[in-house]
Amino acid sequence: MNDLGGHLLMETPRRSRVSRFRPAVFLLVPLAAVLFQVYVPLFVEYFGYLELPLLVTVYFALMGRKPVAGVFLGAIIGLVQDSLSHQPLGMFGIVKTLVGYFAASMSQRFDVDNPAIRLILGFFFFFFHQFFYWVLGRALLGQPIPFDPLQNFALGMLNSAVSLPVFYALDKLKDRGELR
Repeated sequence: MNDLGGHLLMETPRRSRVSRFRPAVFLLVPLAAVLFQVYVPLFVEYFGYLELPLLVTVYFALMGRKPVAGVFLGAIIGLVQDSLSHQPLGMFGIVKTLVGYFAASMSQRFDVDNPAIRLILGFFFFFFHQFFYWVLGRALLGQPIPFDPLQNFALGMLNSAVSLPVFYALDKLKDRGELR
C-alpha cells in the first residue's frame, strides 16, 4: 500500500479510537446547532446556507464509530430540527438517521482524525443529505422540492470548509484517555 493510503485507512479496524464526551456536550452542542439553524438565518439570511445540525451529526457519528449510536444520534438531531422548523415532521429525522449510520460506518474504515478526510466527508455528507432530502420529499410527500446539483456542489464546498473549524472546536470538548 502506498504512503497516502496507509495514513488514510485505519491500521487495525478492531482497535479503533472511540472518542468520549461529557453528557452535557451531547445535549448542548446539537441543541445549539439546531437553534442556530432555525433562528440565526431569520436575522442574517446567508447563515441559512450552513447546515450545522448536519455537521454536528457527522462529527459525533464519526467520533463515536458505532453505527447504532450514529442512527440514534442522527434521528434525535433530525427530529429536534424538524420540530423547530417549518418542515414536515420526520424528513430531517430520516435523512440525518441515514447520515449518522453511514458516517459511523465510514469511521470504522478511515482515519477520521485526518483533516483531508474530514474535508471530503463534510462535502460528501452534505451532498448525500441534500440528495436524500430531495428523494424523500418527492417520494413520500409528492412535493416538487428543487434540487440543483451545481448549487448543492457549491454549498457542499462551503459546508465542507466550515466543517474543519467546527470539527476542530468540537475536538477540544473531548474527554482525554479515549483509546479503547
